[in-house]
Amino acid sequence: MIGSKRIHRSATIAKFLLFACLVAASRLVFPQAQMNDDPQTSAMRKQALQLYREGKFVDAMPLLEKLAGINSSDFVVKEHWAYCVLEYSKTLTNPQERRAARRQARQLGLEAKKLGDEGELLQVLLSIPEDGSDLKFSERADVDEAMKAAEASRAKGNLDDAKRGYLHVLELDPKNYDATVYVGDVYFSERAFNSAGEWFDKAIKLDPDKETAYRYWGDALGESGKNGEAREKYINAVIAEPYTRPPWTALRRWTDRTQQPFNAILLQNKSSVKKPADKAVKLEDQPLKEANAEQAGWNAYEKVRQEWKDSKFKQQFPNETAYRRTLKEEAEALDAMVAVLAPDAASLKKAEKLDPALLALIQIDHEGLLEPFVLLNRADPEIAKDYPAYRAAHRDKLYQYVDKYVLTKANP
Repeated sequence: MIGSKRIHRSATIAKFLLFACLVAASRLVFPQAQMNDDPQTSAMRKQALQLYREGKFVDAMPLLEKLAGINSSDFVVKEHWAYCVLEYSKTLTNPQERRAARRQARQLGLEAKKLGDEGELLQVLLSIPEDGSDLKFSERADVDEAMKAAEASRAKGNLDDAKRGYLHVLELDPKNYDATVYVGDVYFSERAFNSAGEWFDKAIKLDPDKETAYRYWGDALGESGKNGEAREKYINAVIAEPYTRPPWTALRRWTDRTQQPFNAILLQNKSSVKKPADKAVKLEDQPLKEANAEQAGWNAYEKVRQEWKDSKFKQQFPNETAYRRTLKEEAEALDAMVAVLAPDAASLKKAEKLDPALLALIQIDHEGLLEPFVLLNRADPEIAKDYPAYRAAHRDKLYQYVDKYVLTKANP
């Protein structure tokens, strides 16, 4: 988790990311001490970290500002300072001052990015509009005002006031997903994990296609030592919103903590990688006869894709005016590749020479999980358009794929 107040506004950071980027480890908290810290700076860092973990962002903010001044290249400190400024903005009643604070938070985020920051918090900071305009919680003015009041209490670390505020929102709007999640998050901060789980469950029932409540529930179960149940919730968080960073980050964090293997099956057409122009191709660099199967497989893949571009897309999607890469196209192309590779994979001698990722692909195809593989491993913004319909019909297959192949206990 990132402090007591965890990243939950996935709608504000919803951007399509490739699988390899989503599973990259992100920084969770800034280092408690640096090698060159003097005793005073070390004590300040420890105090700031403690306040941040307790969700007392307003109190942590000036300490983080001082630490950033001591070491201007420490982008993790700057990132957390920026987030505290963002939380502080919620306590301001003057609209101009609030926008100014939000602009400052965004600017600090940009500075952290230039220094090399790629953390989860950064995505939230960069999602702030350039003019610093407010996030709107509801089209209803009374609900929006009540949410902002509760958020202001939360930013100050006043958990009881925040909980009362969120409950008041639910009196006004009983189906408010955010308020339901935030009540659970307050219980989480109080380490009342069972109560937190009850509220996260209520939120999931309100909207099973949002990832936040699953992820928060996974955190609560993990803190309770219930790692089997936490694993299930993290998987469901990924299935709910696979094209946002937080669910993958939480899942990867959990696998690191529990030493659960994490497997990313990344296909690469190695024959398409060009050799340096100044390097002579030697006889021993030529592919062996057995290795030609891979090239044949990729040729079959490209042939199917070209057929879709030429005519098949218009036949299959007559209501769409322009060609786009689709789940059907990618799955059919990969299936054609598997048909070419399968005979070699059946031979132990030949299988040894095949790319392990291709061997995994063959098994995935044979188990009827090719579509989940495409959607979770090879989706771009065009393929991702097919995800909601597939999730609605085949959530079980998506779970089966992540359960067996992403969190694999042994190489497929």
